[in-house]
Amino acid sequence: MRYSAFAIVREALRGNRHWAPVWRDPEPKPSYDVVIIGGGGHGLATAYYLAKEHGIANVAVLEKGYLGSGNVGRNTTIVRSNYLLPGNVPFYEWSMKLWEGLEQDINYNAMVSQRGVLNLYHSDAQRDAFARRGNAMRLHGVDAELLDRDEARAMAPFLDFDNGRFPIRGGLLQRRGGTVRHDAVAWGYARAADRRGVDLIQNCEVTGVSIDGGRVVGVETTRGPIRAGKVGMAVAGNSSRVAALAGMRLPIESHVLQAFVSEAVKPVIDTVVTFGAGHFYISQSDKGGLVFGGDIDGYNSYAWRGNLPIVEDVMECAMALWPGLGRLRVLRHWGGLMDMSMDGSPVIDRTPVDGLFLNAGWCYGGFKATPASGWCFAHLIARGEPHPLAAAYRLDRFATGAMIDEKGAGAQPNLH
Repeated sequence: MRYSAFAIVREALRGNRHWAPVWRDPEPKPSYDVVIIGGGGHGLATAYYLAKEHGIANVAVLEKGYLGSGNVGRNTTIVRSNYLLPGNVPFYEWSMKLWEGLEQDINYNAMVSQRGVLNLYHSDAQRDAFARRGNAMRLHGVDAELLDRDEARAMAPFLDFDNGRFPIRGGLLQRRGGTVRHDAVAWGYARAADRRGVDLIQNCEVTGVSIDGGRVVGVETTRGPIRAGKVGMAVAGNSSRVAALAGMRLPIESHVLQAFVSEAVKPVIDTVVTFGAGHFYISQSDKGGLVFGGDIDGYNSYAWRGNLPIVEDVMECAMALWPGLGRLRVLRHWGGLMDMSMDGSPVIDRTPVDGLFLNAGWCYGGFKATPASGWCFAHLIARGEPHPLAAAYRLDRFATGAMIDEKGAGAQPNLH
């Protein structure tokens, strides 16, 4: 069933009794051409683009829980392409272009809101760094505007521009950035992949990877063995765990990243704002809650819960940037499991096991990369060679020294 205004009216007149399930709930088949481990945004996008762009529909997506139960539904929904380095800018800009046409492509309302992303700067040195990044973006055809203090104040007059420690001097603005409803992205890609014949297998945990003669031949799951010509891993913070099933040790650490939402208020902030003097970002959801977050917890963990020191740090940043937030109550907070690479940039590449492919190491950038990640990972799996946009995201770059250190933090995942 294709969604449209006509379909809404038609089903309303029929008592809304004839809506079809959004996707099937099939039993796993004995074998597939491709098995994707992970039913989050990246895995579902990969399956969709395998079917749509490469004509490979005999695909299974295996999810140990329910679709979208991982990081794709646990982030702060921000999308942007305001990167500096050549290895990142074209990739994230392609992701932004895919976001802009996503709803029409998958016939699903993902609530794409290009409300702008404003990165604040607080010193002359930070202004110069933002100017450099903005120039790099514009050289790649990406929109960027360097705002002075008055222009930034006009966009967000409620911020504390005269803070004694962190006065706001201006900001770098990408107007095409914004937010996208995270759950809708998972549901939309799942529905679109299902319509093209992909099997979405829920409650199916992978417990082993079958290898014969150095080549992957299938996976062992809690619902029985499944043979596969190729296997792709897209499991975010569980990348190290799943890779270990194939005898691999990845240059990735898992950390929890907490997010927060306040009680609902009337519209107060119509853009995404990031604090340049600390790691803090905030926007407002369509329900009225203020959605915000900060740094990862600085210790390795596979838990989806964080500790109070980061809660305190996030709240301190919030009050320094916007003192009026102190009048609101935090409604809830949660955690997602980040796969932190050694240089803060992802991996989309082949592995030493023939036919086994890796999509991991997304750090803070996983959600915004969802469409391009699926696009490039599908290309890699279908053709056996990296997509030009993701050519820099090699697994061996940590051995060769060709790292993509966007933040300049070096090989320390807890700093990314």
